[in-house]
Amino acid sequence: MNYFINPDIRKASTLPAEFYRSEEIYQLSKEKIFAKCWHLIGDTDLVKIPGAVHPFTILEGYIDEPLLLTRDSDDNIHCLSNVCTHRGNILIENPDNLRVMQCRYHGRRFELNGCFKSMPECEDAENFPTERDNLAKIPFEIWNKFIFVSVNPLAPLGNFLNVISKRLNGVKTGELVHEPARSRDYLVKCYWALYVDNYLEGFHIPYVHSGLNEKVDYGSYANELYEYCNLQLAFAKPGEACFRLHETSPDYGSEVAAYYWWIFPNLMLNYYPWGLSINVVKPLTKDLTKVSFITYVSDPSKLDRGAGSGLDRVEREDEAIVEMVQKGVQSRFYDRGRYSPKREKGVHHFHSLLVKFLNEE
Repeated sequence: MNYFINPDIRKASTLPAEFYRSEEIYQLSKEKIFAKCWHLIGDTDLVKIPGAVHPFTILEGYIDEPLLLTRDSDDNIHCLSNVCTHRGNILIENPDNLRVMQCRYHGRRFELNGCFKSMPECEDAENFPTERDNLAKIPFEIWNKFIFVSVNPLAPLGNFLNVISKRLNGVKTGELVHEPARSRDYLVKCYWALYVDNYLEGFHIPYVHSGLNEKVDYGSYANELYEYCNLQLAFAKPGEACFRLHETSPDYGSEVAAYYWWIFPNLMLNYYPWGLSINVVKPLTKDLTKVSFITYVSDPSKLDRGAGSGLDRVEREDEAIVEMVQKGVQSRFYDRGRYSPKREKGVHHFHSLLVKFLNEE
């Protein structure tokens, strides 16, 4: 089931409607796309002190891999399988602070670095223990205090995020502080990729987001494409909130209202003058998606101003239009459309990556 997206956006057509309808493609994407990419788990405060353990599941309801973050007595962070190597029981059920991890099924014990420690009633077992009795170590990396994990990474995290780090060097911001009260989840009745399609173009802003359109200069809205991510750059209208930029920034002298970074396949890092709004798009079923909004504030005085204000309203407007598209792509009379070469570069980039990953053997 090979798809093709013409690399020349002027000649290209979008993904066919079949892509958004197919249960086979939905299931195939687990291993071919999501398992090979990096997933944001949270920040280092999840395991802030030695002895901390934090169980989690990568994309619960989709990839469904039970994993575990730990910080050992030497202050090193580890990412491990959260499945006991004896009989497959889930090892740690809740966040805790421990000296040793013990499975409550048969008492097998592990060090916080995942190494097997002991097991009752196994004195007569031959060739035991071996490396296979240790908890599997899972690839993880830390970027700007955020922890990313991948079960089968295609490339180092830097291939996805280094360009963002360089661009942010000239942006003057304070320390990002997590604000749970401003974070929430949304359930959207659509295929996960339709939600991403919508995010990746500002084309719909004048038609769908009247409030946002009053704050950003739609005419100067810009796209920049990179290997595994892309940037939508929104400039502020006169008098609206914008970033303070250092002379080293390529945007110095411009009134930037927002940096909208998308990282393949399902992560959005939205930088505003007040801080960072993270969006994680989580497939639940072929027709249902959870979108988690996670808020970090660096300058509370700029909250509720500019492009980064009214995010709940913008989200509800996006939900309404995307759920209509979900219904539309089921139509027997719709197959595929054409891209706006000026306004839909990000969508074309996304579709090209999807096809590349799905077509690889």
